[in-house]
Amino acid sequence: MSRKPLIAANWKMYKTPAEARACAEALLPLCLGHSRDEIVICPTAVSLSVVLDTLAGSGIAVGAQNMHFAEEGAFTGEISAPMLTSIGVTHVILGHSERRQYFCETDQTVNLKLHTALSHGLTPIVCVGEVLAERDGGLTEEVLTRQIDKALLNISPDRASPIVIAYEPVWAIGTGKTATPEMAAEAHLLIRSEVARRLSREIADNIRILYGGSVRPDNASSLLSQPEIDGALVGGASLKPESFAQLVTY
Repeated sequence: MSRKPLIAANWKMYKTPAEARACAEALLPLCLGHSRDEIVICPTAVSLSVVLDTLAGSGIAVGAQNMHFAEEGAFTGEISAPMLTSIGVTHVILGHSERRQYFCETDQTVNLKLHTALSHGLTPIVCVGEVLAERDGGLTEEVLTRQIDKALLNISPDRASPIVIAYEPVWAIGTGKTATPEMAAEAHLLIRSEVARRLSREIADNIRILYGGSVRPDNASSLLSQPEIDGALVGGASLKPESFAQLVTY
């Protein structure tokens, strides 16, 4: 069993195309020759093309922050999987907590998007996680089990290998709070067990589960040294090339 770690930068709604290009250009020499981890940069939709152009040939992949589950249609403002793959995008974040909180995404829409992403050869990064009230109420296991079950609905084991799961405790996103390495590892083990129950133990042993939630250069080592944690989905610390490179090369 060998799970190659994945470090994904989620730039959220930051950076114009010019700023995105400059950031990607600055990042390149800082990560030159780094092969331990798979690195993915996820800029806003308007910056996908310039980041793809800047990172071409570097080995650093580019992902989208969201996509629609339909292949085309009258969905103003949305972007489809064929549109993403046509320009060279290889990864897509699905079900980020901010999409769920602010844009009414549900477990059901995440499942629909997951089916579409897999059908078009995109590597999906499926986000799950509990809010503070759920953790304080002892509902973390119930929430994660429900989210995994519904995300993987009708996903057959033979299609599941590209899936990446990101555990992001919502109470730790952008707050400066971080789950302890032990808390994060416990949640990852629960997620892996649920994947094994729904799909198979072999798939669960090989699927990559990332941690997301105020990951920074100063806590990356303690988090990513946990055997159950296979990388990170990084928000704020990915916006500056220097801090993201420090995190990648911890």
